[in-house]
Amino acid sequence: MHNLKKPKILHVETVARSRLFNVEAVDLEFSNGERRVYERMRSSGREAVMIIPVVDNQLILIREYAVGTESYELGFAKGLIDPGETVNEAANRELKEEVGFGAVKFTFLKKVGMAPSYFSSLMNIVVAEELYPESLQGDEPEPLAQVRWPVDNLLGLLNETDFNEARNISALFLVREWLKAQGRA
Repeated sequence: MHNLKKPKILHVETVARSRLFNVEAVDLEFSNGERRVYERMRSSGREAVMIIPVVDNQLILIREYAVGTESYELGFAKGLIDPGETVNEAANRELKEEVGFGAVKFTFLKKVGMAPSYFSSLMNIVVAEELYPESLQGDEPEPLAQVRWPVDNLLGLLNETDFNEARNISALFLVREWLKAQGRA
């Protein structure tokens, strides 16, 4: 851990708000006396989960519309952790909603952030194994296409033009190392 002194927060003000987002201006004073105003997205206080289902030496991904890029993106199932849920409970619920499977076994890989200069949200990446068919109604506006990807060609996902999102790529490398440690890759 570094012994850097964190800046002092002098003032926080909401500068923009929408149905989903709250942008704050944060007036900071650094230990050397410099002052700056940064902008950030205010956190909802809820973490998220990303699930990497593994079955029959394959990963199960989904293809889902992303309005930010106005395209369909290939990636792993994910969603917010509801109040009172554990990471594994949320992972199992999202897996049932988005992939149509539940899982008996979950393995936590890592908690990652996204653009920490602007966001405080954290995503828990877990592997799901011992899958069984079960579906729950989710909040997706359309059925999600499922894509099975062979474990022996994990890095081939990097050549897919719709596999771009940084958290998915992080999850890919984390699961590759986990599979190696298991003697499965």
